[in-house]
This record gives sequence, C-alpha cells and structure tokens, in this order.
Amino acid sequence: MRILLAEDDPLLGDGLRAGLRQLGFQVDWVRDGEAAERELRAEPYAAAVLDLGLPLRDGLRVLADVRRAGIKIPILVLTAREGVPDRVRGLDVGADDYVVKPVDLHELAARLRALIRRAHGQPQERLCAQDVELDPAAHTVHRAGRLVALPSREFALLHALMLNAGRVLSREQLEQNLYSWGQEVESNAVEVHVHHLRRKLGASLIQTVRGVGYVLLRERPGH
Repeated sequence: MRILLAEDDPLLGDGLRAGLRQLGFQVDWVRDGEAAERELRAEPYAAAVLDLGLPLRDGLRVLADVRRAGIKIPILVLTAREGVPDRVRGLDVGADDYVVKPVDLHELAARLRALIRRAHGQPQERLCAQDVELDPAAHTVHRAGRLVALPSREFALLHALMLNAGRVLSREQLEQNLYSWGQEVESNAVEVHVHHLRRKLGASLIQTVRGVGYVLLRERPGH
C-alpha cells in the first residue's frame, strides 16, 4: 500500500520511511505542511502519517483543510505533543488515529493497516477470497491452506485487489498502489503480475474487465 509520510525531522523521517518500506509499504516522504497538503489533494494514498509540528503549515491546519475539502484518506497524526487537549483537538479536526513520539515502528505499521482495512470496510485483519487467505501483518498468502510464496510486488497487487474485492480497479490505480516516487514503472508490469498471480492462485480469482481493469472475485463464478 502506498502512503504519505509528512515529517520534517530528517533522521526520524528517513528511519520511518525505511522501516515502513521493509514492512511492505510504499512511502512518499515530504518535509513541510504545504507539500503534505498538496500531495494529499493530488494523490489517492491508502493512508497518511502526518506530523503536527511541520514547517510552512502546521499539521492541524493541513488536517482541517483537507477534511474541509472532502478528502477521506485515513490520516494518522504523529506528534511530540503529549497533552490530552492536543490529542482531542487533532481527533476532532479529522484525524483517524493518534500516536505520540517516540513511536514503535511495528505499532505504527499495525495502526496503518487497521486504518486502511477499516477504510475499505474490512473488519478482519486477514483477507479471504475463494480459497485464498492473505495476512497483511505476517505478509503471507495461503491457498487451500498451503503457503504460497509471492514477491513483494505480487503481494502488494493481491493485497490491493483483495481490499477492493468485487470492485474493478484500473491499471493506473494498481500502479499507484505498487510504486512510490522515483520507482520506474514498466508499461506491462501490472499485466505480468496478474499473470503470475493467476498461475499461482487460480485463474478464476482475478478477472479482466476489458477496457477498464481488473476485479478480484470473492466467490468462483457460478457459486
């Protein structure tokens, strides 16, 4: 899943970006509030981590402005402000969750996964469709109870499709989930990944909607 990280501390930002990437996220990192608001308005991120103490524009103002604009991206506020009034204000302005620095990386990742899952109406951590089960926390996929090894891009593509089971996603939408800034996107990357997933997980799982994109089916056709 592709997320936005807005953090002005270079050491913390670099550490969070590297750590979250190791845990399966694609991370775009900005260092000020104006850039954060610009990206939140322009890109369909799965979630955002927003520091409150940003230069150029305070995180609370960014949060209030994007919510006023109707942007529903799940936003987790990250801040050194420990006072309860600050936390209450952040939540009232539109934050979906709140973490006080210093933060445990695995807790941050778990909170992001929960926000993304809830934003897609998925009540359970593990996602299931047909005989396939995906565990985002463990980064594993099973088919009919057997572990299936998937490279990171194939896992990310399957995760995006399972979060949106029954909904058609275009190639562009899938590419936006798979790649962060500076990563080269090959013209047929999505098609190649879908082909590999069908071979490993069954041809009926992912259907092509000609001229539109791909859809993952919860049940096999005819069931």
